[in-house]
Amino acid sequence: MKKDRKVSVGDLAPDFTLPDQTGAPVRLHDLVGRKNVVLYFYPKDETPGCTIEARAFRDSYEQFSAKDAQVVGYDLPFLLLSDRDGAVRRLYGVEKTLGLLPGRVTYVIDQTGVVRHVYSSQLRATRHPREALTVLSAMGGHGA
Repeated sequence: MKKDRKVSVGDLAPDFTLPDQTGAPVRLHDLVGRKNVVLYFYPKDETPGCTIEARAFRDSYEQFSAKDAQVVGYDLPFLLLSDRDGAVRRLYGVEKTLGLLPGRVTYVIDQTGVVRHVYSSQLRATRHPREALTVLSAMGGHGA
């Protein structure tokens, strides 16, 4: 997959390995197959919008678990992966807002590794978990 191409619904999710919050390497395709994966990118640590988004995912964590989904993104009861150089962000084609601010995008990936939903909104941070839960419910919570 070319790095300048956006990952879209129906694409096979590009595999990657990033360190988690403890420094342990986590490979996407090691998660896929066991659970659906909700992968989200956010612009910057410890900013108001990103904190609100993280809390919304945290507050919905039990709902994601009930739908057999692994959340991968920011802090607390789920994996936080560090993409310090932005390589995975580029791999997924996450665009910058106004050409400056790193994008806020959520991907729902089923157990076969196929992207089932992409939601991008810089300003609607709390809608990201709701969008993902809606898609997981439509999927039956266990993939296609």
